[in-house]
Amino acid sequence: MNLSAEKPSNKNYGKTLIACYLGFITQAIAANFAPLLFLTFHNSYGVSLGQIALIPAVFFMTQLIVDIICAQIVDKIGYRKCVVASEITSALGLVLLAFLPDAMPYPFAGIIISVVVYAIGSGLIEVLVSPIVEACPFEHKEATMSLLHSFYCWGFVGVVLLSTLFFKFAGIQNWKLLACLWAIVPVINIFNFATCPIEHPTGGEKGMGIAALFRLPLFYVAVVLMVCAGASEISMAQWASAFAEAALGLSKTAGDLAGPCLFAVAMGICRAVFGKSGARINLIKFMIASGVMCLISYLLASLSTQPLIGLVGCILCGFSVAIMWPGTISVCSPRIPKGGTAFFAMLAMAGDLGGSAGPALVGNISQAAGDNLQKGLLAGGIFPVVLVIALILLVLAERKKK
Repeated sequence: MNLSAEKPSNKNYGKTLIACYLGFITQAIAANFAPLLFLTFHNSYGVSLGQIALIPAVFFMTQLIVDIICAQIVDKIGYRKCVVASEITSALGLVLLAFLPDAMPYPFAGIIISVVVYAIGSGLIEVLVSPIVEACPFEHKEATMSLLHSFYCWGFVGVVLLSTLFFKFAGIQNWKLLACLWAIVPVINIFNFATCPIEHPTGGEKGMGIAALFRLPLFYVAVVLMVCAGASEISMAQWASAFAEAALGLSKTAGDLAGPCLFAVAMGICRAVFGKSGARINLIKFMIASGVMCLISYLLASLSTQPLIGLVGCILCGFSVAIMWPGTISVCSPRIPKGGTAFFAMLAMAGDLGGSAGPALVGNISQAAGDNLQKGLLAGGIFPVVLVIALILLVLAERKKK
């Protein structure tokens, strides 16, 4: 189907956008609810801290596998069936988390099975939602994409704040009820995705395969940008709580609110602002400026002797990384118009690789430096530097071509 021939007034693409907003909120629930329960798992089920460390690793590894599989099967199965499946598995995984650990002889096995199930849903959302919005006939796609991705930030903030309030007033022992309550969000969104208009990102034509993508020089630029975007964001996000505790002497709960929450709020504000005014902004220049700001934020966090300045660096980083992930999609999608599902899946995989490699680099450098977190974060500043260089080379290459 040729989107240029479509009459947008005949279809309610606003409903599609709402479904995609809730899709990213669902992903935020899947990614951020279980980490709030790590100590509860440890105390209630006797799960060791080493085993608990495997939970986020299994989550992201499952997403990576889903990214790869999606590149091969989504076009055959269809976007609607796959995105509905993303909500079903997300809801099912959250409900299983409430019941399966108690139903199995080894509670940790029940936790891992539940994590794998809702990570499948999260991975599908990550691959499918952006191309669904990209295929809708909206004006100012860059702004729409940025606003879309802001809902992950608001979802993250909502999960932490509402869950913290629930635990305070209802008690942490009732976390299973909360897991079921959070599952209501994807259950509602099953109906939204089942009934909203969904277009194919290549207008119904067959998208490029993975082999064809690897023959495009621009594809490698897109992968580098996505790896750096994921690494720049997650490397700082994972350590924001530690900075908040060190800077303000807060408890773990208060540290989570002051660190990761403020990081996510700053990121969400930037994406929302760009979503409202992005049509008047040059996206590549904005991304270059964001990369420079991100480097400054890493330098503030890693070189400052004042903990409060380090916390400011963490929060500034949230604002600076906001546009990197959705911006890379918006910059590269029009330049590879026939990329199709395989292209979006490879971008998601690259982002997940960056999200895994970045924190690993920071952690290993910190350990090698005698558990000095600041030196690890200083090494993490390489990612925004590479992102800025890649964007500049892209601009220069296009100028030369013209």
